[in-house]
Amino acid sequence: MQFSQRVYCGQLTPEDVGRQVLLAGWVDAYRDHGGLLFVHLRDRSGIVQIVFNPATTAEDVCRQAAGLRAEYCVAVRGEVCPRLAGTENPHIETGTIEVMVAELTVLAESEPTPFAVSEKAMIAGAATAGSDPVAEDLRLQFRYLDLRRPSMRDHLVRRHRIFQCVREFLDAQGFVEVETPMLTMSTPEGARDYLVPSRVHAGSFYALPQSPQLFKQLLMVGGLERYFQLARCFRDEDLRPNRQPEFTQLDLEASFIDEEFIYALIEELTARMFAVGGIALARPFARMTWTEAMETTGSDRPDLRFGLRFVDVTDLFVNTNYSIFKQILQRGGCIKGINIQGQSEKLSKNVLQNEYAKEIAPSFGAKGMTWMRVEGGRFESNIVQYFSPAELDGLRQRFGVADGDVLIMVADPSYSVVVSALGQLRLHLAHRLGLVPADRFCPVWITEFPLFEPTEDGGVTSSHHPFTAPDRTDFDPANIEDLLSLRSRSYDLVVNGEELGGGSIRISDRDVQRKIFAALGLGEEETREKFGFFLRAFDFGAPPHGGLALGMDRTVSMILQTPSIREVIAFPKNRSAACPLTGAPSVVAREQLAELGLLDLGGRDLLPGDAQKDDPIDRLSWVSRIGFAADERPMLEAVRAQAETLADLAAERAGTEDPIFTVAPVANRLRPGTEARPSPLAENGRLLQSAPAVKGDYFKVATILE
Repeated sequence: MQFSQRVYCGQLTPEDVGRQVLLAGWVDAYRDHGGLLFVHLRDRSGIVQIVFNPATTAEDVCRQAAGLRAEYCVAVRGEVCPRLAGTENPHIETGTIEVMVAELTVLAESEPTPFAVSEKAMIAGAATAGSDPVAEDLRLQFRYLDLRRPSMRDHLVRRHRIFQCVREFLDAQGFVEVETPMLTMSTPEGARDYLVPSRVHAGSFYALPQSPQLFKQLLMVGGLERYFQLARCFRDEDLRPNRQPEFTQLDLEASFIDEEFIYALIEELTARMFAVGGIALARPFARMTWTEAMETTGSDRPDLRFGLRFVDVTDLFVNTNYSIFKQILQRGGCIKGINIQGQSEKLSKNVLQNEYAKEIAPSFGAKGMTWMRVEGGRFESNIVQYFSPAELDGLRQRFGVADGDVLIMVADPSYSVVVSALGQLRLHLAHRLGLVPADRFCPVWITEFPLFEPTEDGGVTSSHHPFTAPDRTDFDPANIEDLLSLRSRSYDLVVNGEELGGGSIRISDRDVQRKIFAALGLGEEETREKFGFFLRAFDFGAPPHGGLALGMDRTVSMILQTPSIREVIAFPKNRSAACPLTGAPSVVAREQLAELGLLDLGGRDLLPGDAQKDDPIDRLSWVSRIGFAADERPMLEAVRAQAETLADLAAERAGTEDPIFTVAPVANRLRPGTEARPSPLAENGRLLQSAPAVKGDYFKVATILE
């Protein structure tokens, strides 16, 4: 069979009627009409109906076709014909034509699939076999079958188109695609590194890159000026629903530029990427400082598809008689609120008081919530009588209230509690009341982030990474208050409440970079050990430069409007960061560990907690996860000694040297008349076929004690 003559199923049109074609693909669905067999043949391009008609097809071919089943891989040769009037299928692009088969070759048979692959009905209005939802872990375990689904195929093809759009645009802008190392040095960038042991350098480790940050800056020092890469990155982060341990990001860096260059470049690129998905983005993108975002939405990745912006009303209540507000303001607190316009019919007094004030707001961290409804020009609330006419008039003017509006306010001594709780209430109310338009996209640049964040030990840590340029360089690295007042020359691109990416203008002055390291508490020796090669490069004329990284999995998922980034990744990990398809991560042979020098790595160094395990009482506390006070130890020691005495006595009576802590013999307890035997499903492997993870012959579950 000459596959060079093959024609793609989805490319056939009515203009091909009368043409002899060779098709190849998989049986998507079939139906037998008493010898007249109709089959949906699927390949990468789409689906076409093929027909086995005893009147025109050889008897042996019809007999062979009768044995076809779903997902058989076949090749057929036949003539393209128009469908009879009234039998057209509008659900497939080739629904007005069909192929009358003359020859059939079964290239490979298929076992029954664990779930239906077909997504197209053979008859208009009929349900498909694959219309029922499939457990995600089962889909990932048989991902190669899942990828046959037209929806999954389309996701990956459109992802490819978006990536091609990126490459073509950046190439036209003078950017050069460069691959940076995958095996590199572990550096403190925020998340935990994935470590790779070196066989040649025993006891030493590479790290998989969290990002190409250092290398792309070194490319700027190297004079490349404009670099980009669709980089694979790895972060051993805590699990979240839309996060993967390995991901793809568009990484770019440019020299002799400022923020405006980045804004213009990325806005044009983002608009082109979204256009691939048929989405037009309004430009220029909005801009909002970090302070404004927190003050008005309670989030540094605000969803701007709807209003509900915060209004600060702290000053309206400086002389209030309402005791709760008075106590909060005396402790230096603040009061903010939002006006939910025209929603009083959906937010009854019962809903506001018993749901939001008593349950929902406290679940978001607020100690309480104040609400008022506006009806007939008057405020309605269970506490409105405690406010003066001047305070109520101030609320009316500050919020611009009208009949049907609902005000909710959160007050707390902690500013962060107020904006955090109100921000979550803002999102909750918007989704509950249907205020979020599904087909609207609102990109915004968030700028001027704090350069540092305080730590529990009284120091500071970088809000992004330690290579971000500060808004000023005359700071004292030993003055914590001064450090916390610094703003960074950083920027995040946020769309519909999702951070798609971010970046910054980098530090190009070696003295400023050393001051940043000093502010982070890194001494000269530690700095030289971790970043010596990087700082050395800055001794040779580093240009001013900056860049950005876009999370491509998240961006593509938003463009294609999929429920999860796993829908746009060919072979993703599941929500437990495991791969049901391959079984990774898995144990390895001791010989491999020995070859890498990992069996006795660290020698006799004790791990944290090992010393406590040597003491029986401390070990009991550690295993049971129950702590005890110092004055309780003597009592616990006495009880333990008594138990040991009883155990020795039991051993003496039983004639054994080992203590006996139970007098009941160890035995399996079975129903009378039954015997222990392996399940037949265990013997043939089907028992664990759908397990999300397997370890040996056992169903692997999450670790309880570490």
